[in-house]
Amino acid sequence: MTTILGLSGSLRRASFNSGLLRAASELAPSGTTILQGAIREVPLYDADLEAAQGIPSAVQTLQAQLRDADGLLLVTPEYNNGIPGVFKNVIDWMSRGEGLGFFRGKPVAVLGASPGGFGTVLAQNHWLPVLRTLGMAPWFQGRMLVSRAGGLFDDQGNLTDDRTRAALADFVTGFSDAIRAG
Repeated sequence: MTTILGLSGSLRRASFNSGLLRAASELAPSGTTILQGAIREVPLYDADLEAAQGIPSAVQTLQAQLRDADGLLLVTPEYNNGIPGVFKNVIDWMSRGEGLGFFRGKPVAVLGASPGGFGTVLAQNHWLPVLRTLGMAPWFQGRMLVSRAGGLFDDQGNLTDDRTRAALADFVTGFSDAIRAG
């Protein structure tokens, strides 16, 4: 069994990226589970908070999920041509303490959805130096940029477009196969 920790970098209830993650979980091939991690309760990183109280429980949960996962799937929005601050904050917290070691050598894939015409190409590229610093193993054989997302999701943020669902199934299968091939 292959387990992939999936994180959506959006807090919005009907988020396209959270919907993309839910669909990825539904479309995962047999023998692969995509666990949807929760980022909502992760506070803003504050070294004083860490010194006084340690690593917050929401972060400890994510660290344990990453430790136990075979790969990491980052489903990123793009805000102002880059990584959303809330998403980067989660990864920064997760890399604290022993968490940094959980990233080392871990396969990672990045995809995302945007209402704009270029998908999340700039945010995905913006992740590369972060992934390099964490010592991760990016999967470059597949790329998924979901553009004009407003017409592909319903008002609850569920992916309804058949072509995009098929492309997502191929993406997730490719990433899962790459993890298994190790």
